[in-house]
Amino acid sequence: MPLMKKRKIFGITAFLIAGLLVTSSVFPQEIRFGIFADPVIGWFSSDTRETSNEGARPGFNFGITFNRYFAKNYSFSSGISILNAGGRLVTSDTITMYFNNFNTEVPAGKSVVYKIQYINVPLGLKFESNQIGYVTFFSDVGLDPKVVIGGKVDIPSASVEGETAIKELNRMNLGYHIAAGISYSLGGTTEIVLGLGFEQNFIDITRDILPQPQDKISHNLLKFRLGINF
Repeated sequence: MPLMKKRKIFGITAFLIAGLLVTSSVFPQEIRFGIFADPVIGWFSSDTRETSNEGARPGFNFGITFNRYFAKNYSFSSGISILNAGGRLVTSDTITMYFNNFNTEVPAGKSVVYKIQYINVPLGLKFESNQIGYVTFFSDVGLDPKVVIGGKVDIPSASVEGETAIKELNRMNLGYHIAAGISYSLGGTTEIVLGLGFEQNFIDITRDILPQPQDKISHNLLKFRLGINF
């Protein structure tokens, strides 16, 4: 990944964290935590015709949430999760894929299946309605700095399965998320959370090692939130 892109990711993340800490100290309010396990559907999008998406893959996202309230129905949202997601790409020309111990050609029109593991640290704002009976409606928007900690590919046409492909992936990325849902009170501050969210990376997930196509591949994620807040 170019140095300027890395600096941009670190700069935006540092700014968001600093803003969160400063505002939290100015508005010392309630802190709440939660746990979640989200089924995920992942797919890719491309900015060129040479490389295109060829289908979605199921995934999984699990972790903890952190909310610091600065008003009754408004909070800064964060947390940490391990995200397993992937997708399928196909190119219009024959390409070479680079692995740790060997390289292999992928014929034109044959798919490459990616299985990627991230550590994700979302930073956002959460908006909540007043409680109606036992139900509260919410929405959450923000940014998602993430680090790739694992990556494997399957290439059926070349009989490659589960091969480590960290060389083919940019290790740092940044995305945005939009989510909405409901929480159902179980008494006190404990509540069940159900929601739906969309996330997209800003930065190319693949490294484009020459002579591979110079494209921008974005990872898109549809998440189904299943969680408990305390």
